[in-house]
Amino acid sequence: MQIRRDDLLLIIDVQNDFCPGGALAVTDGDAVVPVVNRLAERFDHVVLTQDWHPSGHSSFATSHPGAAPFSSIAMPYGPQTLWPDHCIQGTSGASFHPQLVTDRAELVIRKGFRGAIDSYSAFFENDRTTPTGLAGYLRERGLTRIVMAGLATDYCVQYSALDARRLGFDTTIVLAGCRAIDLAGSLAAATAAMAEAGVALVDDLP
Repeated sequence: MQIRRDDLLLIIDVQNDFCPGGALAVTDGDAVVPVVNRLAERFDHVVLTQDWHPSGHSSFATSHPGAAPFSSIAMPYGPQTLWPDHCIQGTSGASFHPQLVTDRAELVIRKGFRGAIDSYSAFFENDRTTPTGLAGYLRERGLTRIVMAGLATDYCVQYSALDARRLGFDTTIVLAGCRAIDLAGSLAAATAAMAEAGVALVDDLP
């Protein structure tokens, strides 16, 4: 694709806790940083998302006595994977990776701050109905094409991409700027779901 002046780069959760040494480290997660920085230089519009959990969030395994991290429980909004405590508000783990260039970001969407519900997508909480406000922001500004990169491919990137398509946005994922958790085949399932929804999956932008 040729980048247009009205395209948006949406950078998903490039935070310390998702990078090596973090509480929920994605393998090779910090490798996305130079790719994302390079992409950001080419876009007129950049938005960041930031996982931003209160202590004791309902998606943390420690909030459910006897539950193991990466197990699943039923929540009112559907199945919920239980995670190690991560991206707690105000901690260094919740901060953006120190090498991530954030100066050109026009907006930071914080998600997961409601204690009773998790939020993978940049657009909705995990009930798939409570909006973050990002869609309205983009529509008011006339931004209809979204390019995404960040962490992790099979969770927050996938959920954001599927919601973007559901909302009618033209959506491209730059795979060189993403890394996956790949929990029990989740990467293959995510890739198939995104392709079926009409998300363009490209290795990189020319």
